[in-house]
Amino acid sequence: MKVYICSPYSGDTETNIRKAQQYCKQAIKENHIPIAPHLYFPQFLDDEDVNERAFGMMLAKYLLLQCDEVWICGKKISKGMTEEIALAKKYDIPIKIKEDL
Repeated sequence: MKVYICSPYSGDTETNIRKAQQYCKQAIKENHIPIAPHLYFPQFLDDEDVNERAFGMMLAKYLLLQCDEVWICGKKISKGMTEEIALAKKYDIPIKIKEDL
């Protein structure tokens, strides 16, 4: 099963990246394929550039629609996460709340 890892990126990016990596590792331990665009797209798209961020979010939402489940990870819900959660609800993609690891 493909699971979309929905967790914060902006702000304390170093900590947020480390946590997203842990969430992905947990997904693998549970025999799932983690999809975490915020670990991939910032490698070549500038999150500080409004246009590049919007393009990255569009790509991420496309990937979300390919997933079987969305995992909301962490205690903070960012603006981007709010958009992703709304999309998952719109398309009836199951959502799981995951605690910090």
